[in-house]
Amino acid sequence: MAGDLPSRAGIGLRTAHLRQIAAAPPSAGFLEIHAENYMGDSPAVALLERIRRDNELSVHGVGLSLGSAEGLDQRHLRRLKAVADRFQPFLLSEHLSWSIVGGTYLNDLLPLPYTEEALALVARNITQAQETLGRRLLIENPSRYLRFAASVIPEEEFLTELVRRTGCGLLCDLNNLFVSCHNTAGDPLRWLDDIPAEAVDEFHVAGHAVNEADGRTMLIDDHGSHVHAAVWRLLAEAVARIGRRPVLVEWDTDVPELAVLLAEAAQADAVLARSQGHRHVA
Repeated sequence: MAGDLPSRAGIGLRTAHLRQIAAAPPSAGFLEIHAENYMGDSPAVALLERIRRDNELSVHGVGLSLGSAEGLDQRHLRRLKAVADRFQPFLLSEHLSWSIVGGTYLNDLLPLPYTEEALALVARNITQAQETLGRRLLIENPSRYLRFAASVIPEEEFLTELVRRTGCGLLCDLNNLFVSCHNTAGDPLRWLDDIPAEAVDEFHVAGHAVNEADGRTMLIDDHGSHVHAAVWRLLAEAVARIGRRPVLVEWDTDVPELAVLLAEAAQADAVLARSQGHRHVA
């Protein structure tokens, strides 16, 4: 898959910029939408139809709850399929997390312990999702703020085994990786070396907040600021190790003017251009 992907940087398509982008295609390599924002009929969906004619799209789901022990919400899965079929994205992704319990949706992407039981459960859910969607699903590594006492499998091994069992791809979120490794004393470079490079089809970068409490610095994945210099450096390391892939700049809170997002994407493109990693089709 990776050899066919555009080695360009994209931005998230946000409501504030819909009309501006519909009027004139931006310079970014692609646009990412959150699937749940386009599951009904609305003026925004009509604008997206127009935008899609001139721009490549990726679709990022936030509500499938692949880590749910209760199984997948079939209605939500069908709605996700309808979005993918309608807009034909070149990438479709979801999170390694859960957000549903007892039929109630929680407004967060919650972590799960990395155990054999959780691995079997998530693999089952991914397989069912891919069969229904008729597409390869990319799985995103989460931001982590603690370690579960029950976890016996390193995250990179957990993801690698999901790839082996289901044929899914990986969305390597480098801001999440940086945040997680800072908060749990991990090594992001070792993590990158231990995941299967051929399964990675996309990188994400974003800003994060710094929280000081009880004499400890905690990083919070808030997507509300410029990409941190350390995350740009991690992107360069990731591309050198894994190869050039599409890079998505995430900015979801305190969303700035479109020009600011495009400048971040241009910086990501510059990192890709400087990389000595494997060259992929542009």
